[in-house]
Amino acid sequence: MTYRDRPDLQRAVETFVDAGFAGLHLRVRDERGEWAGSAGVRALGEPGPPPIDGHFWAGSVVKTFTATAVLHLCAEGLIDLDAPIAGHLPTLDLDGRITARMLLQHTSGLFNYTGEYYADGTFVPGIPATGREWVETRLRSYRPEELVALALSKPARFAPGTDWSYSNTNYTVAALLIERLTGDTYGNQLARRILRPLGLRDTVLAGEITDLPDPYAHGYYRYQDGDDWTVTDVSRQNLSMLPAAGGMISTTRDLQTFFTALHRGDLLPAQLLAEMLTPTGPLGYGLGIFVQDLGHRTVHHHNGGAPGGYGALMYSTPDATTTMTAGITMGDAPINPAEIFPTALNTLIRTIFD
Repeated sequence: MTYRDRPDLQRAVETFVDAGFAGLHLRVRDERGEWAGSAGVRALGEPGPPPIDGHFWAGSVVKTFTATAVLHLCAEGLIDLDAPIAGHLPTLDLDGRITARMLLQHTSGLFNYTGEYYADGTFVPGIPATGREWVETRLRSYRPEELVALALSKPARFAPGTDWSYSNTNYTVAALLIERLTGDTYGNQLARRILRPLGLRDTVLAGEITDLPDPYAHGYYRYQDGDDWTVTDVSRQNLSMLPAAGGMISTTRDLQTFFTALHRGDLLPAQLLAEMLTPTGPLGYGLGIFVQDLGHRTVHHHNGGAPGGYGALMYSTPDATTTMTAGITMGDAPINPAEIFPTALNTLIRTIFD
């Protein structure tokens, strides 16, 4: 496919590289047509930009897929959004007040098994998800049940339904709920309900997969090891630590296809799509999706990231007339991605959605 020249979009992509990221590949569709491009490098020390149709560890964008599958089950009458779920998962010893809605909107209060940051600055660790410990264990496989058991061994953040806190545990429980209600695996259910109907051939529920399919750009993780800083290629990793919460490999094209179909009403009945897009909490989170007011325009999105090396963007206007999806790779620059990312992202969003 030949894409139109869009120097404004190319400059916005290059903003990420100028800020210190290794690379970014972007796909945009709007009233001017479709554009895809990239900037940066495919791998450190090698020529060539990231492939525009490359695969990447997509992380938490899979939460929107998972929420869509749960809402399918609601449409089929297998579960009510506001009915307690503990009876469906009796071996987990869940709080009897937790509902499917609370899982999907992060209001259950369940401890986040990848670690919790509290308002007073304290951090309670969970499984290894950062630093040297994660690098050395990043190929380890986890079972959803052991992840949930770890979360339930910690005090809840708050009583169910009384507050909001983003927790990967919610979506891992949601995967177990899907399996219990259908008698099938989470992966099979997402493939049957979403991936195959939409023809998402380059999207893979990662499971225990450790290698990205070709083509892909390499991602790197920079961390402090004692007094030294170390950079490691983390293109190989195992996202079974985030089943249904972050365990996905995808491409910008597949994410665009999914988000467009969702917003056009191809995946959910209108009433349930409206429920999904009703924001709650301090960050405007619906059911597996963020609702963001740009002042003159509303956008829906869910970003994602592997524990190290990779990030993903998935954005759309409510009518799906403008969409933006991207894959991001980190490099060896001495930067704090959390500090520079918001500014670079804001430039990209304003360029596309203003």
